[in-house]
Amino acid sequence: MPVQSLHVTLAFLGSVPEGRVPELDRIARRVADACPAAAQPLLLSFDRLAHWARPQILCALGTEEPAAVHSPGEPRDADAASAPALSARLKNETAAAGFSPDLKPFRAHVTVARKVAHAPSALALQPVLWRFDAFALIESRTDPAGPVYSVIESYLLVKEEKAR
Repeated sequence: MPVQSLHVTLAFLGSVPEGRVPELDRIARRVADACPAAAQPLLLSFDRLAHWARPQILCALGTEEPAAVHSPGEPRDADAASAPALSARLKNETAAAGFSPDLKPFRAHVTVARKVAHAPSALALQPVLWRFDAFALIESRTDPAGPVYSVIESYLLVKEEKAR
C-alpha cells in the first residue's frame, strides 16, 4: 500500500451523491466542534497483523492507548474523547441525516496490503503508535491500480492552543 493511502476509517458511508457532500461537511464540523474543551490528541497503537480472507487484505489492528493520550490524574470523558466515541458520533449524526453508514462497531485497522490470498506464516508486528488531532472527509475511487483516496476537508479535534 502506498504510504499516502494509509488511513483509519471512522465512518464508512459508501457512495454519496456529490450534492450531499456539503451536508457531510457540516456534520463533520459539528462533530469536531463538539469535542471537549480539554480534548487531547487521540492515540491508537497498532500492534498485531490480521489476514481477512474474504476481502483478501492484510491489516494492522489497533487499540486505543488511553494512558498515553491523557495526562495522569486528568479526568477522562470516555464518551467524548476516544476514537470509538468519535466513530459512533459520526455514524449517529450521518444516519440521522439520512446517510447509510456502516453501523458495525468501530475496529481500528489499517490496510497494509491488498490481494493477499493466504495469511502469511508470521503475523508479528512491532507496535506502531498513530497520534491524531484531526479527522478528514475522504473521497475514495477505484482505479485499475487500486483505491485512490482524496481529502475533501479536514477537521481539527484539538485546537492549536490545546495542543501545546
